[in-house]
Amino acid sequence: MWRRLIGYFSLFVCIGLDMALTGPALPALAAQTGSTVAAMGTIFLVGACGVSIGTLLGGWLFDRFPGRPLIIAGQCIVAGLMFLTPHIPWFGWLMALVVVKGIAGGAVHCGANTLLLWTTGDKAGPFVNALHFFFGLGAFLSPFLFGLLIDAGRVYSDAYHILAVVDLLVALVLWRTLVPPAPKPKAAGAQAQAGGGLSVVPLVLSAALFLFFYVSGEITFGGWIFTYARTLDLADAARAAYLTSVFWLAFTVGRLISIPAAVRFKAAQIIPIALAGVAAFLGLLIAFPASPATLWIVAAGAGFCMAPVWPTGFTLAGQSVRLTARISGFILLGDSLGGMLLPGLTGWIMETAGAPAMPRLVLLSAALTFLAFLGIFFFGKRAREKSAQA
Repeated sequence: MWRRLIGYFSLFVCIGLDMALTGPALPALAAQTGSTVAAMGTIFLVGACGVSIGTLLGGWLFDRFPGRPLIIAGQCIVAGLMFLTPHIPWFGWLMALVVVKGIAGGAVHCGANTLLLWTTGDKAGPFVNALHFFFGLGAFLSPFLFGLLIDAGRVYSDAYHILAVVDLLVALVLWRTLVPPAPKPKAAGAQAQAGGGLSVVPLVLSAALFLFFYVSGEITFGGWIFTYARTLDLADAARAAYLTSVFWLAFTVGRLISIPAAVRFKAAQIIPIALAGVAAFLGLLIAFPASPATLWIVAAGAGFCMAPVWPTGFTLAGQSVRLTARISGFILLGDSLGGMLLPGLTGWIMETAGAPAMPRLVLLSAALTFLAFLGIFFFGKRAREKSAQA
């Protein structure tokens, strides 16, 4: 089992590396294509559109075909397109490349989450938190690498080339280590109640909305904090990249702590406390939008508090419904759509309403995430009661 887990963890380091590079690279990509930073914010929209397609496609594929060649093929496509990204001078072509990369990345994301749950079964909680700890680790390292390269006088394209090589190396390692399992069936009665049918639709929808609103806030903050700092002249390019890295470092530490926390505490305890912390730190930034010290504190505090929300909510849903790849795909569709709408619109909103609008948008996402959590809790409890009766 540990060979499989190492493969899934390696994939999520790559997902974090690739995702977190976009924010610091936005101004450079805008200059590369002759567009504005606000227009380049569309990269979040089209990228998430591709991820949405890839997630649904992955949900269909991983229920029908062996998982190893699918994941490796997707990872190789991501590697190739990462290498090409800084060499596309036309805005439309770059957006098309981002869509295709999103499709491949979405399939890999869906497959890794689903196969991990099949591997670990009812003990999935700590392992899902560990999986997303490695995502946070990659997301921390990416902007840190970007800042080091800028400080060293190198160009942003070097970061893309380095990450493309890392993606390819992980794909090669997976060929020798990854042997995906088949789904583990539950008892017949529970499977009938929790594995499909209209009775699980409210739960699946609540879980998808939970990921949608949460990811909207996470990607908006992590993707636009660099531009926020630069727009308000709170940091130069290298320091703003390090600021982004601080957010993801705190996020990673939070994910690490959430692994033992998932063993000791219930999701109903973890999620409200975490979201309350996010709201408190965002309120601080709203009150003092132009304070450099406040910005660094909020970047660290918000990242730490956001960390356990995604894996805890996903695990809570998985405790109430049998997660086939198809059901996982529908739930994870909320994740990919969440990375589309708000992050894609934030650039335009910041351009018209000012940079301080960004933390307000993230605060709204946190509030809606809590409402969706209440839906998971309520409908999950009903689903478990029906399974027990069956």
